[in-house]
Amino acid sequence: MEKYKVVFDSLNWNTPLPGVRYKIYKYKNKQMRLVEYSKEFIEPDWCSKGHIGYVIEGEFTINFNGSIVTYKTGDAIFIPPGKMHKHKATILSDKAIVYLVE
Repeated sequence: MEKYKVVFDSLNWNTPLPGVRYKIYKYKNKQMRLVEYSKEFIEPDWCSKGHIGYVIEGEFTINFNGSIVTYKTGDAIFIPPGKMHKHKATILSDKAIVYLVE
């Protein structure tokens, strides 16, 4: 890792659940993640974390407690934290790659 530069190619993949893997860079209370999802990804619980990011590749929907929003390559994501913004994703394309800042 170079000062002021995050080289995702130098970071290891983490695989917390089937159908998702990510590379993460953390600094103090901030983090950046490069996330790759496949169609096999099933979110086990509703997520209430906030997310800000960019869809690099692919297509997916996010269910906001019954309201469905579709995201495609080039779209930005802004989800505030909290239970009133709880959400679950469903991957539509073979894979989706998303850059997130949290």
